[in-house]
Amino acid sequence: MAIAIVILILILATVIFHFLSPWWFTPLASNWSSIDGTIDITLWVTGIVFVLVNLFLAYAVYKFRHKKDQKADYEPENKKLETWLTIITTIGVAAMLAPGLVVWSEFVHVPEDAKEFEVVGQQWSWNYRFPGEDGLLGKIDNTVISAQNPFGIRPDDPNGQDDVLINSNEVHLPINQPVKVLQRSKDVLHNFAIPQFRVKMDLVPGITSYFWFTPTKLGTYDVLCQELCGIAHYLMRGKVVVQTEADFNIWLSKFPTFAESLQRPKGDVVAGKKHYQACVACHGVEGLGNEAMNAPKLAGLSSWYSKRQLQYFKHNVRGSSSEDTFGAQMAAMSATLPDDKAINDVSAYIQSLPNNKMKQRTEADSSKGKILYRNCSFCHGNNGEGNYALNAPRLAGQHDWYLKRQLLNFKNDIRGKHEGDLYGKQMVLMSRLLQNDDAIEQVLAYINQLQPINNEQNKAVLQE
Repeated sequence: MAIAIVILILILATVIFHFLSPWWFTPLASNWSSIDGTIDITLWVTGIVFVLVNLFLAYAVYKFRHKKDQKADYEPENKKLETWLTIITTIGVAAMLAPGLVVWSEFVHVPEDAKEFEVVGQQWSWNYRFPGEDGLLGKIDNTVISAQNPFGIRPDDPNGQDDVLINSNEVHLPINQPVKVLQRSKDVLHNFAIPQFRVKMDLVPGITSYFWFTPTKLGTYDVLCQELCGIAHYLMRGKVVVQTEADFNIWLSKFPTFAESLQRPKGDVVAGKKHYQACVACHGVEGLGNEAMNAPKLAGLSSWYSKRQLQYFKHNVRGSSSEDTFGAQMAAMSATLPDDKAINDVSAYIQSLPNNKMKQRTEADSSKGKILYRNCSFCHGNNGEGNYALNAPRLAGQHDWYLKRQLLNFKNDIRGKHEGDLYGKQMVLMSRLLQNDDAIEQVLAYINQLQPINNEQNKAVLQE
């Protein structure tokens, strides 16, 4: 009797919690209300079955409870009961599947007036590509992917020359315009999902998948990867901004076409050396850094990373926090570089500097640090060499006091909280895996053992 009462209480509590639960769908911001409808049907079917089965269970527990003068009846087959169960189960399964098949058919049949854009997924970021004035996206080829051509667009395809490249986790879309989303992955399996739009689809390496939707509400919405794509899977986030068509066109016009990206001049080392004279007082003639001036080592940094950080300082993405005293100094110094060409030039010169190993100060247990560094190695490399494809700078050879300060800045939300710092946001979360100062010192002790690349290797990187 007691067990039957407990089952009845669980049924009642579950039903009440379902209707009063705070965890429910986000407000719908697209045309896919039919997806909500299919989920509602599934919940009603499974909910009714849940209640009926458990009511029967409570009844059976009570009705057929143990009695000394009662003997169980053995009935191995009951064709009538089996027939009814089969019919009812078939109706229930059909009620759940049929609406979903109808919606799926709509989901993959794209309206003729839909505009195309492409989502490119990689560990652990999103990038986007829009067709140019010809309305056609160029052909892609993974064999031509490089630092100069990260999207892998075929240079010999005329349709790709005017493609607009969005090297950012944030994409904008015009309201009330159907869009066809083409998807491809540069590495592993990902899943592009926007909960408010009720859309998601796998990105399978070697295959271009697609779906469509129509944004119906202005606002900013989250992009998630809903496929386990690696250790930093939960960091693979982005934003979709839905705005008016006029605002969308203004936003899109700010990004380069593929042809423009190929025409960008390489940094001039000679000109960069002249700009670097303003950096010498703190960072040193050879870019070795100076702890007394709180200036990190620059030698050994790849030009793409130096450019990004200088742009961040120049546009107050980095150094804007009132607690980042030294970042604020760099934000002021970055103003001495008048334009993008100057930034390109000085970054090229910095990359040309010899990357000599520095004397470090931490004496923590490097064997424990090696274990902790495993999380870092997925992006920064087993030898701390950095990885352009993962937007991860080189760590080997950098001053440990500087690395510690940056880890603490990330942990304390001094760095990486600005909306424009896409990769800093990832580091905010990753830095918190190092739970205390001892863990930070240990991982730095291990990084100190990693060998920086020598000058000849650095020249080879510069020429690529």
